[in-house]
Amino acid sequence: MTSSSSQAPDQGPGHEPGHGPATDPDQKHADRCYRSAAGIASGVLLLALIGWLGGDAIVRGEGDAPWLALAGLLFAVPLTIAFTVRPAVWASEDRLLVRNPFRTVTLPWASVDAVRAGYSSEVLAGGSKYQLWAIPVSLRQRKTAARRAARDVSQDIRVASRAAAHEGPVRAPSDQAIEDLRELAERCAVREGAQGVPVVRWAYELIVPALVGLVLVVALSVVG
Repeated sequence: MTSSSSQAPDQGPGHEPGHGPATDPDQKHADRCYRSAAGIASGVLLLALIGWLGGDAIVRGEGDAPWLALAGLLFAVPLTIAFTVRPAVWASEDRLLVRNPFRTVTLPWASVDAVRAGYSSEVLAGGSKYQLWAIPVSLRQRKTAARRAARDVSQDIRVASRAAAHEGPVRAPSDQAIEDLRELAERCAVREGAQGVPVVRWAYELIVPALVGLVLVVALSVVG
């Protein structure tokens, strides 16, 4: 994922940016929430387009077309939600909660071995690797940040003002988010509440409808 989406941490506990209070117990006590604004926006647009096309086929279609459209909606809507609107990362002083397209992973900080960003953002814990879909790496933003840093170094006035303001080096938003999570992991791993092992929960509420929709689409296509 190399989109130019920004990831801004929500510092208010228990809230996702623009989504009201969180209801999940792990989310409720989170200090930071990272989501892809571009991913959410594209997901909403795709859902609107899918709904318009599917609704039109259901209302105006003939023969098996309405049933095929219903099956297509059952297949496409969960997948669109999974890959665009659903991904999020919550971080508290005790744990990291990673919500990816088809599973939610709860990682106590003591179980986290590393948080890193190369071509994708990922966390290593318990001998497994989990991608952070909500923090996509943007090579374009990384290059832009590098150019800005080079400009600042070449201009003494900016360097002086930056030092006076106690600002850190210029980073791409995804790299800054990873750095924040890495510092949080190092600082909180010794906490009593941060002990434990990774827990994975599959998003069957999305997987099952998508599989049913796929089977129906194939069956209707064969019969038709």
